Amino acid sequence: MIRIAAVGDIHMGPESKGLLRPSFDTLPDCADVLLLAGDLTRHGTPEEARVVAREIEGLAVPVVAVLGNHDHHADCPDEVSAVLRDAGAQVLEGQATVVGNDHARIGVAGTKGFGGGFVGRCAGEFGEPVMKEFVRYSRRRADTLLASLRELEGQDCDVRIALTHFSPVPDTLAGEPPEIYPFLGSYLLAEAIDTAGADLAVHGHAHLGTEHGMTSGGVKVRNVAQPVIGRAFHVYHLARPERVPPVGTEDRTLG
Repeated sequence: MIRIAAVGDIHMGPESKGLLRPSFDTLPDCADVLLLAGDLTRHGTPEEARVVAREIEGLAVPVVAVLGNHDHHADCPDEVSAVLRDAGAQVLEGQATVVGNDHARIGVAGTKGFGGGFVGRCAGEFGEPVMKEFVRYSRRRADTLLASLRELEGQDCDVRIALTHFSPVPDTLAGEPPEIYPFLGSYLLAEAIDTAGADLAVHGHAHLGTEHGMTSGGVKVRNVAQPVIGRAFHVYHLARPERVPPVGTEDRTLG
């Protein structure tokens, strides 16, 4: 089995130093990768990012992250990303990466995503320029997710995971006020995931939401916001796909 540890919405600040590190130090015993699903800081300052960096620096498993809306608040997401990268994390925004070890090769496609709502109750590219730009921004984020998932198709990985901050489905928002669903996610992310294919989709953002959901195409979705999972991280197990030997090779496994 391939073991995916994930958490989002840890919202760390100066007084959070050392809070998660003891739990993160147990990761090599239970996980092959740690995914961070955004809102890693409270206000998106480099000072807060350095707190997060100390929690993940030198971990014995790969760390892959996306930023969230809180990580953009101070208007310096590039600085926040740089601090996390210096600590060893791969921070994705419309990119893909393959991480792992001898046990597993894990492909991760990541984007913050954005809002807009879900089928039947969603914003459209109509009206004022600011509304059209809102929807276009969300579409651009989804398009980069689609492209990065497709990029993983040609790479040597056992599983593909879509990592976002905003939710691709309304299922995992159950418990949040319905009035704010359009600000918690977008169906465009789910369309991208279903079009390109993935083995798992992981997001955060919805603190009052529900852990389990699924896209209309059957991809499992998990809301890993820390207030939802109630722990330092949660581990998901994915079955390793069957490897079909090339035509003409023999099975030389010893009985």
